[in-house]
Amino acid sequence: MSTLAHTMMTAARSTDSGLAGPGELDRYPFGEAPVAERVGAPVWEPAEPELGRVGRRTAGSRGRGLHGQLVQQLGQMIVSGDLGSDRPLVPEEIGQRFEVSRTVVRESLRVLEAKGLVSARPNVGTRVRPVSDWNLLDPDIIEWRAFGPQRDNQRRELSELRWTIEPLAARLAAGHGRADIQQRLSDMVEIMAHAMGQGDALTYSRADAEFHSLLIQVAGNRMLEHLSGIVSSALQVSGGPVTGCDRPNDASLGHHGRIADALAAGDGAAAEAAMRQLLTVHPEVERVVPAPREH
Repeated sequence: MSTLAHTMMTAARSTDSGLAGPGELDRYPFGEAPVAERVGAPVWEPAEPELGRVGRRTAGSRGRGLHGQLVQQLGQMIVSGDLGSDRPLVPEEIGQRFEVSRTVVRESLRVLEAKGLVSARPNVGTRVRPVSDWNLLDPDIIEWRAFGPQRDNQRRELSELRWTIEPLAARLAAGHGRADIQQRLSDMVEIMAHAMGQGDALTYSRADAEFHSLLIQVAGNRMLEHLSGIVSSALQVSGGPVTGCDRPNDASLGHHGRIADALAAGDGAAAEAAMRQLLTVHPEVERVVPAPREH
């Protein structure tokens, strides 16, 4: 086992916080030295106290204290339908219910307004907007929907979106033959292999998220790169065996390895094919991704 894999698994077992997000790959010290010489454990943020009945924190609320927690609480309540458009959201009532200041409430509502969840108008107040106005690509909303009543639709939609994004990204990434990028992808596969052997699902999922995020970021398409956060969110909230990324197994690991090998060889067609195989549902799941639907 390389020093990198050992340090990552040691660090992952010391915390139960969320996955690494897109762009966090540089926090791992493996771009500057050969694998055998790489040292230093990555730093992952510890979990923060949760507010009310919320079961887990979202990426958008990390490190924001009461403000971030209130955004999460209200966001989940809106997405779940607990807060509807039938009555305005009164800042004074919210502040009393959650025991926070009006400043915290005001700033939280501004965040939710930016996400398209609420709108504030003179003489009308702040009200919940229809789903058609929500920014459904926002990582927070993705997670809130994934743990709400729309969880099945959210998982299906995310799987279909990944099916569209990632095979293309894999093909495009094969045209970027940078040795450092290839080494990083290979490192992720190595970490996943050792984590699977140790039964360390947390480290496996983190390396998996880094693999997919990096691949999209090096595809050379800025619009695809902008969508890397969606893939990262999908990996975090899948909640079940929808794709080959959802549970560590030999088949999933093999597909990741074939993708990395195809990218190293500059074979875009092979990389795309391997990614499509990875994103195929498990045999025990009847629904195929992308699933044909009747309209």
